[in-house]
Amino acid sequence: MDFNIVPTSQSIPVTKGFAIAADWIIPMQQAPHSNQANNYLEKSAVVVENDLIVDVIEQTQLQTLYPGISVNQLGASLLLPGFVNAHCHAAMSLLRGVADDSSLNDWLNQHIWPLESQWVDNDFVYEGSQLAIAEMLLGGTSCFQDSYLMPDQVAKACQQSGIRSNIGLMVVESSNQWAQNADECIDKGLKVFDQYKHNSRLSFSFAPHSISKISSEALQRLLTLSNELSLPIVMHLHETAQEITQHQHQYQRSPLESLQQLGLLSPLFNAVHMTQISQKDQQLLKQFGCHVVHCPQSNMKLGSGICPVTELLQQEINLALGTDGAASNNSLDMLSEIKAATLLAKLASGQSNQVSAYQILYAATMGGAKALGLDNTIGSLEKGKQADILALDMNHIETMPLYDPISQLVYSASRKQVQHLWVAGQALVKDGQLTQLNNQQLIAQAKQWQQKIKGSF
Repeated sequence: MDFNIVPTSQSIPVTKGFAIAADWIIPMQQAPHSNQANNYLEKSAVVVENDLIVDVIEQTQLQTLYPGISVNQLGASLLLPGFVNAHCHAAMSLLRGVADDSSLNDWLNQHIWPLESQWVDNDFVYEGSQLAIAEMLLGGTSCFQDSYLMPDQVAKACQQSGIRSNIGLMVVESSNQWAQNADECIDKGLKVFDQYKHNSRLSFSFAPHSISKISSEALQRLLTLSNELSLPIVMHLHETAQEITQHQHQYQRSPLESLQQLGLLSPLFNAVHMTQISQKDQQLLKQFGCHVVHCPQSNMKLGSGICPVTELLQQEINLALGTDGAASNNSLDMLSEIKAATLLAKLASGQSNQVSAYQILYAATMGGAKALGLDNTIGSLEKGKQADILALDMNHIETMPLYDPISQLVYSASRKQVQHLWVAGQALVKDGQLTQLNNQQLIAQAKQWQQKIKGSF
C-alpha cells in the first residue's frame, strides 16, 4: 500500500467509541490520478469516538491498541466515506416524473416553473426535502448541497434527519414565494445562515440561479458577502449550448468570461453542469481554482450536453458529482450517477482507458467535499475527520466474484447493497433501514402531494 495505516504511539485513547471492521476499506486519501490498485485496504477497521475517526488500522491490531472496544464486524463489506451529492434541488422530489421527455426550455417554462409558482410553500419544501433526504441516505449519501427556495425549511428537514448538508441560499431577481427580489433573497438567506451557522452538520453557500436570472449588481453583492463569510457560490452555468450562444451574441464572451470580469471566479466558485467549455474557459477554471459540479444523468435526460470530464481531470480542475434534482434526473442515486459519469466520459472521449473508476469515486467523495469547502472535515476516512462512513454489503450475486473492490463498487454495485451509513458517528441507516425518518409517513405525504399536483395538470 502507498499509505500507512499503522497508528502512532500517540493513538487517542478510546473509552466510549466503536470500531467498524470490513474486508475492504477505500479511504479516499489518495489523489484522483493515483494508481487505483493501491487505493484500498484489506481486513482493516475504522475506529470512531463520538463524531470523529480516531484511527484506521489493520484488524489484527484492534484489541492490542483498543482493548475491549466494541467492534461491528461486517465481513464481506466495503467501507468508504459517505457520498457527497454536490448539487441537488431536494424539494423537487415532489415533482419527480412531471413532463418527462421534454426539452429543457419546455420542461422549465411550460411545466416546472408554473407548477412551482402554484405549489411551492413551506410545507412543499419541508416535506419534499424529507423525501429526498430519505432517498439519499438509503443510497449512501451522507452530505448534499441544496439549491432551492425556503432554505429555512431545508435546514429544518436536515436537522431532523441528521444528514450533513450545505444549504444553498437561492437568489433570483423575480418575485417568488420566498422573496420579492434578489436583495430580499439575500437578506432572508442571511437570517437563515445566522440561525443555523452553529449547527456542526449544516454549512451554507450562496446559490444565484444562473447568469441570466440575476443582475450584475446582485452578483457583486454576493461576491462581497462570499468573501466576508467564506461561503461558496454555487451557480448553474454553461448548462446548454443555447445559453452560451445567446450570451456570446449579446456580450461577445462566454458566461464564464463574464463572471471572471465581475470577479466571481475563485476557489469559492462552483460551476454546475458546464456541458460546453472552450479551451479558454478551461484555462479560466484552472487559473482561478474553480470547481466543476458534473450532473451527467440530468444533462443526458434533458439533452443538455456533455461535460468534458477527461479534459478537466487532465487540467487537474477539481471535479465534483451531483444528481441535480429528482425532477430532472428522476433519481438521487449517487451510485448510479457514479457509473453514468465514468461511462459517459469514456464514450465522449472515445477512450476506454480514460477517467478511471477511482477518479469518479474521488469526485463523488473528496471532490464534492473540496467544492463545498468541507475537505478538512469530510470526504475521506482518516484520523481527525468526521465519522461519515458508508458500508456496502458486497456479498451479492452482482458483485461476485470480487477481484477489485473499486471496480466492483463503480461498475456493479447498486443502492440495495447499502448496509449502514453513519454521519458524525450516528447511524442514520442501519441494516438497510432509516433510523431517524419514517418511510411510510414519507410515502403517505408524497401521495398526498401527488393527488394535489396532478389535479392541476
